[in-house]
Amino acid sequence: MKLQSYWHDTAPAFANAAQGPVEGHYDVAVVGAGFTGLAAARQLAKAGARVIVLEAERVGWGASGRNGGHLNNGLAHSFIGAKAELGKERAVALYRALDASIDTIEALIAEEGIDCNFRRAGKLKLASKPQHYDAIARNFEAVHAEVDAETALLSASDLKSEVGAPFHGAMLSKKSAMMHMGRYVVGLAEAARRHGATIVEGAAVSDHRQADGRHVLKTEKGTVTADQVLIATGAYTTPNFGYFRRRIIPVGSFIIATRPLTETEIAATMPGNRTCVNSMNIGNYWRLAPDNRLIFGGRARFSATS
Repeated sequence: MKLQSYWHDTAPAFANAAQGPVEGHYDVAVVGAGFTGLAAARQLAKAGARVIVLEAERVGWGASGRNGGHLNNGLAHSFIGAKAELGKERAVALYRALDASIDTIEALIAEEGIDCNFRRAGKLKLASKPQHYDAIARNFEAVHAEVDAETALLSASDLKSEVGAPFHGAMLSKKSAMMHMGRYVVGLAEAARRHGATIVEGAAVSDHRQADGRHVLKTEKGTVTADQVLIATGAYTTPNFGYFRRRIIPVGSFIIATRPLTETEIAATMPGNRTCVNSMNIGNYWRLAPDNRLIFGGRARFSATS
């Protein structure tokens, strides 16, 4: 058994991190080399900005390299609930923004030639209980009529060609996708570097202050100044950026990767080869990897029930 991310273990390491001391002045310093930081660095560098990315560990070390490998559109909870809380206009805008995010990633992959097994697989939101199917069906009617016609409502019988486990039905979101997250994040780093961004690994920011109208960022490899700083560190935001640290809520999630499944096992468990999530409050999510391993994850249980 390996206690290492599958995405890291099956992707090439980023080979073009900057060597030597960290020094100089930049238009923008990005802290964190995950999806957010690298995508921003690429876009800024394309626009002509001098950009440095400071990564405490290595490219994709945090959540960008430890996740379920899904690119799911739609809302985590119900579109009906979002309309009630936000109003229809804002709920539709939020739903479509998530659609657009997958379109953006797909276009970026094509533009930069990133080999990361991107595929519009579709997502199944699977009903674990009969009453969950009733709620999914109500939500489907609203989604299909008002915001996403590329959805379908599947019965328990329909699911026999999709998943081997017994569920009570599902909503299929056809725009959802999957990809190899490790290959994508390394490809994104290579793209940012090609456009002129400097990426430094092993350069945790140990101090941040402002002096003479500039940001000063100290790392164990040296100190840089920047006109602007983008914090893209997520759960690993340090006390040096306390404003953000106090606004992060820990949510546990655990993932395993099995051995490669045989064709017989795939036919019995995941013949539809889509991304899957169940409807439990403390839910699970799963998909097949490019080498036919089952990537299976779930949230930590504290006190909530389904």
